[in-house]
Amino acid sequence: MSDPLTPKAAAAQAQVTPDAEGTGPARRTAAADAADREAGPQSHADQAASAGKATKRERFDPVADYSPLPGVADEMVDTTGAVRPVWQPLLSALGRMDETELANRFARADRYLRDAGVFYRAYGSTENSERAWPLSYIPVLIAESEWQVLSRGIIQRAELLEQMAGDIYGENRLVAEGFLPPSLVAGNPEFLRPMAGVPPADGHYLHFCSFEIGRGPDGNWWVLSDRTEAPSGAGFALENRVATARAFSDIYAETHVHRLARFFGAFRETLQANKRHPDDRIAVLTPGLANETYFEHAYIARYLGFMLLEGEDLTVVDGRVMVRTVAGLKPVGVLWRRLDSVFADPLELNQRSHIGTPGILEALRAQTVTFVNAIGSGVLETRAFLAFMPRICRHLLGEDLLLPSIATWWCGQEPERLHVAAELEKMVIGPAYSTRPFFDDNGQSVLGASLRDTAKASIAEWLASDGAKLVGQEVVKLSTTPAWVNGRLVPRPMSLRVYAARTRDGWEVMPGGFGRISSGDDVAAITMQAGGTAADVWIVSDKPVERISLLAPEESFIRTMPGSLPSRAADNLFWLGRYIERAEGGLRILRAWHGRYAESADSSMPLLKIFTDYLAALDIDPHQPVPDSLIANIDGALFSASNIRDRFSADGWLALNDLSKTVRKFQSRVQAGDDATHAMTVFLRKLAGFAGLVHENMYRFTGWRFLSIGRYLERSMQMSRLLGHMCGPDAPDGTLDMLLEIGDSVMTHRRRYNVNTVQLTVTDLLALDPLNPRSILYQLNEIRAQVEELPNAHINGQMSRLYREAVRLHSGLAVTTAEAVDREVFARLEIDLERFSDILAETYLN
Repeated sequence: MSDPLTPKAAAAQAQVTPDAEGTGPARRTAAADAADREAGPQSHADQAASAGKATKRERFDPVADYSPLPGVADEMVDTTGAVRPVWQPLLSALGRMDETELANRFARADRYLRDAGVFYRAYGSTENSERAWPLSYIPVLIAESEWQVLSRGIIQRAELLEQMAGDIYGENRLVAEGFLPPSLVAGNPEFLRPMAGVPPADGHYLHFCSFEIGRGPDGNWWVLSDRTEAPSGAGFALENRVATARAFSDIYAETHVHRLARFFGAFRETLQANKRHPDDRIAVLTPGLANETYFEHAYIARYLGFMLLEGEDLTVVDGRVMVRTVAGLKPVGVLWRRLDSVFADPLELNQRSHIGTPGILEALRAQTVTFVNAIGSGVLETRAFLAFMPRICRHLLGEDLLLPSIATWWCGQEPERLHVAAELEKMVIGPAYSTRPFFDDNGQSVLGASLRDTAKASIAEWLASDGAKLVGQEVVKLSTTPAWVNGRLVPRPMSLRVYAARTRDGWEVMPGGFGRISSGDDVAAITMQAGGTAADVWIVSDKPVERISLLAPEESFIRTMPGSLPSRAADNLFWLGRYIERAEGGLRILRAWHGRYAESADSSMPLLKIFTDYLAALDIDPHQPVPDSLIANIDGALFSASNIRDRFSADGWLALNDLSKTVRKFQSRVQAGDDATHAMTVFLRKLAGFAGLVHENMYRFTGWRFLSIGRYLERSMQMSRLLGHMCGPDAPDGTLDMLLEIGDSVMTHRRRYNVNTVQLTVTDLLALDPLNPRSILYQLNEIRAQVEELPNAHINGQMSRLYREAVRLHSGLAVTTAEAVDREVFARLEIDLERFSDILAETYLN
């Protein structure tokens, strides 16, 4: 039957069932979107500053007017209204600040997140889907003693899920002995039959799990959902920690907060130990740039020193997973999977998948690769399983669940179905097979308390007809935590996502987590899709804690060469260089064109006409001061950089974003002539800033070589095309001088030649001078030098095809004189450069 409620109905009260998996939202309210657009990237801090000015209090009283919601537990104050001891040091420090200082501290955190490029992806937005990270500045504080109790429950639950996975894909005793209904496994879309009877290479199905937990009104913690498929948020938890530490650096340094690095270090060591062969690589497998948590994938890969790969980067050869690199196929031994299992192998799973790798399951059967977590582990997230876990825990582990699940009843059995129908006022009903908590299942769930009497009858019929596909869960009110709203602390519902990783010493729990705070009293607004915010989680000890980093403490070290460069990453670096140079070349021509137009205001004059025709062939209209094609080239550069975020510096990313924003800001304002000339100069300076970052900071290894080759190749092609079009006897007066200006060689020409500007001198300087960084010969010399250093430039003592072509191009032009160069030479050179690009792609990028 159809759902008798609108999707909004379940959000009527401050009540909760489990929350959504993704840390990146798909929806926000229109009002929130409008506020973001109006306020800009520092909107939270700006609001805080405004509130501070409005109230004009000299000092901030943290607990003034702080009133917990009735019938709801609060993290900061107990049932008597007294501040919990773990919060007192933080509140005392906050109380010594005025609100201007607080606003400045919050702005510091926002600035870090903005500079680091932290974002989440909002689906369904008509604007840029990348949104600034919404940090709730006040961390969630939990005492170490309470966290130790929680950790024991989390470790027990992780081990229980491991044994359940082993049984479901192994002997299936839980079904045979009546602990799980057969239909919940056999009919489950998350149960992948091709994986039945396929044991993991290292003997473990689970390596990294997360659990959504919340505190109920009685003060006890409950598990709202288990995350075993591709748990997200750990990287965002790290960024939340850095941002919060920036805001409260002095407080954080004095507070005994457990660090996160040891957890990640231990997990990294464990993955290293899971390699079957010494030359195996470890990689994070991402669905790609469009995924809502892609930033986190890149961040984790960079933080732990792993490769970031997509399905197309991989191939399976003789039962082994190999990554396509510019040095050939290299083995991969461990894949930390961040894409859903069903998309991993289009041969045996979802045939419509474009993000998987054919043959992956073959490698799993051969036990040559370890997946984190195992393919098919998403079945453990099934909502209906929560109803059976207490009994399964007693059966498999011989003990009760230390951290219970939210009360759940599977309606495929008559007693449970009748109970749900009788207690409908206290229930939420939804799909049994869903792996998403109720208030993120697109309106498929029904909140019983909001039903009218007529609808309750239809719900009873629904339960009777489709009970095996449904579950009921008890509605639980989440605890609240302080959030900064309009210049004061107010209680907001929250949930915590906590993490457990398998290490050499067993399961280890991250001492912290990822807090999600509602934007209002409504728990349904706890996800960032609905305007919620993210918070750091501080586990506070009463004694000093060890300060650990991922850096090895030993004084000695082993210097290793950088890892192999995947072909897709090389492709994006190559095209990043080309797009940047293409944009710069267009800017230089447009600046020269508008400079002369400013003097004459006549675009039909011969000099401007010949350049207008040239630009038209490049789909550039100089009458449009900031052409769409220029923005397209900058967007192309941003897209290429987006695909290699794990290899791209934060400064480089900021420089590109700044350029893109500046160009768009100018587009609707710039007028042709002198105004456009100034705008092009501004753009060129920003491009020069980016080029300077690359030149000064990028490590001189394979990735840098491909980016550089892309720039040199594009510059040489542009100059060949430009000189071939302009250097002819029919060129109008002023053409040669304009060419020198475009080639940034006016002063050099004056000093190098003792004659007036003529075609021979311009050709010599812009085409044949090996010392001019704008000349074609200079680019070919650099291309030759970089190609010589690429992998397999020499094969069995012989030049590779690409290296031979680079030598031929350079040598052919190096022995040419200016008198022998004409339009035909430039046209042939342009064709040869295009062929060189094709050979490079065939050799390294395809």
